[in-house]
Amino acid sequence: MVDIEERRPRSRATTFLLVIAATAFVVAAAFRLLGIDGTRHMVATTALVPYVTAAGVLLGAVALLLRRWLVGTVTLLIALVLVAAVAPRAFPDSRPVGVGQQVRVMAANLMLGRADAEAVVDAVRAHEVDVLAVQELTAAMIGEFDRAGLGEVLPYRVFLAAPGGAGSGIASRHPLTARDLAAPSTLRQAGALVDLPGEDVEIVSVHPLPPTSPDGPERWQRDMAGLPERDLNGPFRVLAGDFNATLDHVGLRRLLNQGYEDAADQVGAGLEPTWPAGGVWPPPVVIDHILVDNRCPVDTFQVIDLPGSDHRAIVTQFVVPTR
Repeated sequence: MVDIEERRPRSRATTFLLVIAATAFVVAAAFRLLGIDGTRHMVATTALVPYVTAAGVLLGAVALLLRRWLVGTVTLLIALVLVAAVAPRAFPDSRPVGVGQQVRVMAANLMLGRADAEAVVDAVRAHEVDVLAVQELTAAMIGEFDRAGLGEVLPYRVFLAAPGGAGSGIASRHPLTARDLAAPSTLRQAGALVDLPGEDVEIVSVHPLPPTSPDGPERWQRDMAGLPERDLNGPFRVLAGDFNATLDHVGLRRLLNQGYEDAADQVGAGLEPTWPAGGVWPPPVVIDHILVDNRCPVDTFQVIDLPGSDHRAIVTQFVVPTR
């Protein structure tokens, strides 16, 4: 009798802890499944959905092993729904046949102009980049790019330098024409038409305000809503940069529903984190993206280290088809 009475409190305590953990998991999962961005803390939680998913699978399995059938079943079922949303990012999609101009685009957040300019230029050369989209571009960084020889490989540019993290820019191997493609935003988001040998492409250097700002996520939501939709009657369009959003956030999923494809997701690299570079806290997440018109087949995607920046740079190659 003594042994049984001593085990009962521990059993109730285990059940209580499992219920608390399961409740926290269900709440976090609900933000994603119901499409709720909410407060800045809710937005931050949604960015962790791949981790939340893994935790839910583990928690559900443990609950079932401990014979907490209701807790385990509910948790595991919800976790499997999340798995269905997250797991495909790790596997390549079928590539449609595309004949046309191959284009390589690179996006890089320069961390307030502190990134190593020579490393950026070296990456441009090594990956034979055609178009470079940069965020957090400062006037001093432009000078460093000039000294590093960026103009030799990408002679055309639309640079909107600004202090701190507000600047952005586009540099290209092909002629550029500046265009206002994004709606007015908190941070500058350069836009341009790239005059390719075949079909032209419009590109935006994307950088909405981070949603974790103490002022709340409203300006981030507005900036995301101001990004241009795909235009079936105009040039092919590419959005490249630091979205401060993952594939689980409503604003980014809206763009995907409007005819864009995430290049990383297309080739099975959609779970490779881009920020913070080299860190373990906050947990690394995927907030840098290159979204391409879904009529443009994606060939490759890479995440590369960028010395001096808290972001990793991304490079993709896709085909701009002949219409």
